[in-house]
Amino acid sequence: MARILIVDDSATDRAVLREALANKGHDISSANDGAEAIEAVQRDRPDLVLLDVVMPGDNGFKVCRKLKKAGGAGGVRVVLVTSKDGESDRFWGMKQGADAYLTKPFATDDLLRTVDQLI
Repeated sequence: MARILIVDDSATDRAVLREALANKGHDISSANDGAEAIEAVQRDRPDLVLLDVVMPGDNGFKVCRKLKKAGGAGGVRVVLVTSKDGESDRFWGMKQGADAYLTKPFATDDLLRTVDQLI
């Protein structure tokens, strides 16, 4: 299956995402913030990154932009998974290069469908 990096400052949200994806046989790793995410992508080369927006330090929009512009990581797919549910937030997230945008709380079926479409 796919290597997936979960980036979220909430341990609870990381655990929910991990459980849903691990049950499908995916190889899951995690990061607590944007700086850890950039390092993990460069080191581990995941197939997909599930990225929160509201985090300490660099927010998910900025991290997404960095990941999409990074040399070797430029091909990584990014799904923003966030509580920011405004239309302008969704527009801005996609403008930063996100491949998909899910709002919390999400249905597990929606998450799995999105992941399946991108890997």
